[in-house]
Amino acid sequence: MKKNEVRDMLLKMKDNLLQEIASNMKMEIGHLQEAIADMYDLADDERERQFSILLCNRDREKLDLIDEALERIEDGTYGTCEDCGAKIAEGRVKVMPFARYCVACQNRIEKEEKYLKNQDDSLRYRSVIKDSEEIEE
Repeated sequence: MKKNEVRDMLLKMKDNLLQEIASNMKMEIGHLQEAIADMYDLADDERERQFSILLCNRDREKLDLIDEALERIEDGTYGTCEDCGAKIAEGRVKVMPFARYCVACQNRIEKEEKYLKNQDDSLRYRSVIKDSEEIEE
């Protein structure tokens, strides 16, 4: 896949994402106006707002990844794994043009993140148990 094609694809993805964000923001403003008018549906509106915030965070992360990919195209490092330096497979680039890592490195990174999350959850659980035991004493 040629870099110009990738750049065009990334710019189109970015434009679509920005349009989606703008649409979501308009909907959010409409929901807020309705919430002010109807205080009975606050719980539902809060759930929708939280969901909207989550989507906006994901959209922002995706925009950042797209911008970083465009920078890598400009500096000549696009298509190279940021971890091991190997060429990222063309199939992966077609599916995920903002990919930073080859499949092997991405899998390893995800496993490490999952392990660290599990360790963190385990430490929190132990802390809660310890706090609970101290309260009982």
